[in-house]
Amino acid sequence: MREAFAKLIKRLKKSYKPEDLDVVRHAYRVANEAHQKQLRASGEPYIMHSIEVATILAGLGLDPVTCAAALLHDVVEDTKHKIPTIRKEFGDDIAQIVDGVTKISSLSFPDNDKDREEQQAQNIRKMLVATAQDLRVIMIKLADRLHNMRTLKYLESADRIRISRETLDIYAPLANRLGISRWKWELEDHAFHFLMPDVYKNISRLVAMKRHEREAYLEKTITFLEPRLLEAEVVARVIGRPKHLYSIYEKMSRQGKDFSQVMDVLGIRIITQTDAGCYNALGVVHSLWTPIPGRLKDYIAMPKLNMYQAIHTTVMRENGLPMEVQIRSEQMDFIAREGIAAHWRYKEGESGRDDKLDTQLTWLQKMYDWLKDAGSQDNLMESMRQDFSSANIYVFTPRGEVKELPQGATPLDFAYLIHSHIGHHCIGARVNGKIVPIRYNLQMGDSIEILTSKNQEPHFDWIDFVVTGRARTRIRQRLRELGEIAPVEETKAPVRPRQYHVSPKTPPPPVVREVDEATRRKLVRVQGLKGMQVQFAKCCNPMPGHTIVGYVTRTPGISIHRAECKSFARSARDHSRVVQASWEGEGQMLAKIRLVTRNRPNLLADITNALRPLNIDILNAQFGPGEDVNNHFDFQFEAADEGNIEQVAKTVARVPGVFDVIHLGVQKPQPEETPSHAKNPAKKRFKEAG
Repeated sequence: MREAFAKLIKRLKKSYKPEDLDVVRHAYRVANEAHQKQLRASGEPYIMHSIEVATILAGLGLDPVTCAAALLHDVVEDTKHKIPTIRKEFGDDIAQIVDGVTKISSLSFPDNDKDREEQQAQNIRKMLVATAQDLRVIMIKLADRLHNMRTLKYLESADRIRISRETLDIYAPLANRLGISRWKWELEDHAFHFLMPDVYKNISRLVAMKRHEREAYLEKTITFLEPRLLEAEVVARVIGRPKHLYSIYEKMSRQGKDFSQVMDVLGIRIITQTDAGCYNALGVVHSLWTPIPGRLKDYIAMPKLNMYQAIHTTVMRENGLPMEVQIRSEQMDFIAREGIAAHWRYKEGESGRDDKLDTQLTWLQKMYDWLKDAGSQDNLMESMRQDFSSANIYVFTPRGEVKELPQGATPLDFAYLIHSHIGHHCIGARVNGKIVPIRYNLQMGDSIEILTSKNQEPHFDWIDFVVTGRARTRIRQRLRELGEIAPVEETKAPVRPRQYHVSPKTPPPPVVREVDEATRRKLVRVQGLKGMQVQFAKCCNPMPGHTIVGYVTRTPGISIHRAECKSFARSARDHSRVVQASWEGEGQMLAKIRLVTRNRPNLLADITNALRPLNIDILNAQFGPGEDVNNHFDFQFEAADEGNIEQVAKTVARVPGVFDVIHLGVQKPQPEETPSHAKNPAKKRFKEAG
């Protein structure tokens, strides 16, 4: 115990003056006395946990005040000491931190799974509100969870599984969001160990068997690469990039690869002295080996919002195996390991702002805001898991500002990210200058301008296709206000209703454009054709997102109604004048395509990846054996027009292993008032390949 505390003091002495450590010594004395006779499940004195949590934080270079609060973080919850006592002994700063950590830990979970989920959501709410006041709260909570995971083997099996699941769902993604990669990796590997012990042991064994082979290959690569970097006047060191067990498992699961395929990808990291050296190093790497198209990512020019910066590229080695290369400066490497701790601004007397730290605080505040506004749980934990664990994309406003969204996000998610008012009235977007529907899947690097109309309001089906918890929460909230869904029964004082307007003093951001009636008309297609003369029926005022139908009026033009409009159903007696109508960019026909394929690993994953940038919605798919040694893969999707179908066909035809693409037909949906019929042309062959 004394030895462990001496290790903590020794670590802090590297960065702080001896007199700064008095508060840590005092905190140790108080905590040690408070936890007397308390033991952990392992049988060791409870104070050891507090010392280890403080040591983990000291390892990130955090200050003595944070470490003192870490020593005291369980005192209020587990002993007779209360916050007023802590405040009297240590002052407001430490008392506030300890109080924040205590509030996070104070909830107990009932046996009922649903109630447990709701309690867990409330727990995360408390963590975020405490963090919004002081970021050190979440740092201590993460360090606390990290040490608990290191000693989890002493708990009962059910507790190990529950805590590991929560760690993988919430705490590891939080560590990643704060840029603390080494905490993320360790949390994931510990949770993986307890959730899937057999898989963990198998991958661990296979990694150990491959270690010598990989080390020799890596040494050969470094010996070859370092002199070439020096010749180009790039001062750098080259190291192997460690593969963590859970990341190996994730890659195997996500890509459908076996262990040998994952481990055959050598990973190296080039760490330069300057930012400019990163780009020079990239030039050297690409001059030595052929870069694989589409695998270059520049996170220096466009950093991730967790402050991570590097250049990623994948090249093909002379032996035919790919090699993943990360290039970053020493400073970038430090930030990649330490994350938000590298931008700490709690040292007394330090002035000036840290924009990157402010970004993190803003993100945490926004996360808390939508949690607070949710009212009820409404699958809150599932929304949080999606928000925390999704891969992110980076998109641009028309002014070039970078915004981060989960993969699969839509213009509607983007609109709600900007402001609730903008989300409620969103009818579509211009993405890279082209009008797209609100269901469109945004891609990395898209430039987005939101189109709004004062007549638009959220639709219930919006909940099904948005991917961010913030958007889902705000849509439900607005639908309740409109009476579309039942109000929530609050267990506490109701949340004060939010006002859905933009203050005149704060005009909407420049990512928004209010569309006039003429622009809305341009969004309508009649029988697949643009530019028809249309007007919107006043009886139902259809907006993008509504299913619509057209009616040829006696005066020139076509009246557009909602498909469910009762007034239209009563008046449209002449079915010959009913015409099919839809909104720009929304599927107007169902196309079916057959791919004739040869057997090879990961073929279906490669087909899906090829189709993703086209933003098609696959409605159903079937895979089965074909003639001889061939297989066939049939899938049906929504298409805007024949050109869209041909684009899909040409795209999948380029996937290795696909040697024939056959068009099986098109079905055009018709309004309910007219009999539906399918257009099934003769099979059309788009490509012949040997």
